[in-house]
Amino acid sequence: MIEFRDGFYADVRTEDRSRTVISYQAGILEEMKSQVERRAFLRVYDGKMWYYASVTDLNHLQKTLDGLYAAAAPNDQILDDPTVRRFERNRDTVLSFAGCSVRDIPAKDKQALLLSYLPLLSEDKCVTMPSGSYLDRSSLFHFQSSLGADITYDYQTCGLSFSCDMAEGEKKFSGHWQKGATRFDELKGLTETIRAAMAEQTAFLRSSVPVEPGKYPVVLSPEAAGVFAHESFGHKSESDFMLSDEAMRDEWQLGKTVGSPILSIAECGSVPGCGYVPYDDEGTKARKNYLIKNGVLAGRLHSAQTAAALDEGLTGNARAIDCTFEPIVRMTTTYIEGGDLDFDQLIAPIKKGYYIKTIRHGSGMSTFTIAPSLAYEIVDGKLGRPVQISVLTGSVFETLGLIDGLTRDVQLLSFVTGGCGKMEQMNLPVGFGGPYVRVSSMNVQ
Repeated sequence: MIEFRDGFYADVRTEDRSRTVISYQAGILEEMKSQVERRAFLRVYDGKMWYYASVTDLNHLQKTLDGLYAAAAPNDQILDDPTVRRFERNRDTVLSFAGCSVRDIPAKDKQALLLSYLPLLSEDKCVTMPSGSYLDRSSLFHFQSSLGADITYDYQTCGLSFSCDMAEGEKKFSGHWQKGATRFDELKGLTETIRAAMAEQTAFLRSSVPVEPGKYPVVLSPEAAGVFAHESFGHKSESDFMLSDEAMRDEWQLGKTVGSPILSIAECGSVPGCGYVPYDDEGTKARKNYLIKNGVLAGRLHSAQTAAALDEGLTGNARAIDCTFEPIVRMTTTYIEGGDLDFDQLIAPIKKGYYIKTIRHGSGMSTFTIAPSLAYEIVDGKLGRPVQISVLTGSVFETLGLIDGLTRDVQLLSFVTGGCGKMEQMNLPVGFGGPYVRVSSMNVQ
């Protein structure tokens, strides 16, 4: 039982985490590891400074907390502090994975599932160096604060990741496929899905042609649209970037028109998947936050400290990658909302353009770069040949304004490898997605 002292704000969060990694390279087992960790992160705030400690021995939390109190200065007015006044006092237990924890699945069953799929990578002779991994993470979080917050919730993800090199003559291609899930059973029965993905990539290797650089209408898949929303806009919405950048605050004023009137971008931690966070690491309850609503800048992401500095409300986005670090402003699940078209209607008006199905990576703030993997021509409203596109580039604001079509179909995606990087905290699990998005003009190279 933690005892908190008057005259300070303090919170304690603990994580009981298990992780499994099983990986094969060219049919050879490279890694099979299960790891269990328990950590705690403790904070004390006296109205002027924060005092932190991270520990692995949870038997001496009180002693550690008392040490932080000793370094701080008591403040009789701490409850009137603008940051402290924003902290929520939630008391809740949310156990979404009781009875289906990946911790209860024997390692041999996880290995057997991975091995059942690995031969699918090498069915075509053009494939070299196939690799595959199974990964999972299961956590039980507990958060307590001096204001009376007391929250327990669980989290888990599991997934498969496959990659290979492909070569035929002078042509080369790096193939990849992965799936993230929250339950082990969702990873079963994927044989035909994986086989089809590999067949598409080998066909791309053999028949793709170089793109003709220029500006064209472009259709982004939910994967590509989600990465664009995350990298090119989501990071600009993280308010800690603005605290020391007056020019950015002026440019980023709420109520400003920043995109097409059909465009809305939302952020929400309660969405199932890798970005699931029912409460953030300051005990703030997850909620749906509009970053753009009908083309207008509607909000940004906050911790309690940034919300106080900008005199705005909490959003549930104070997150740390684990209990080694302090919470900073991070995304959860960021996505573009859908429109009123189906896919055929979306591409029908395009005389010559491109469809971006999968991507290798993306980055951006004021400008963006997206590197496609699988891409296809659109000719006279129909999908055509596979094409090799190095990058899509452009201005974020200009591109947001050129979005002129959205499908009803919205897909929210979870990838079990990688994640979002910020400062020294790499890689944080996040979700992203959206509908199929048509942009009237993008720079294609």
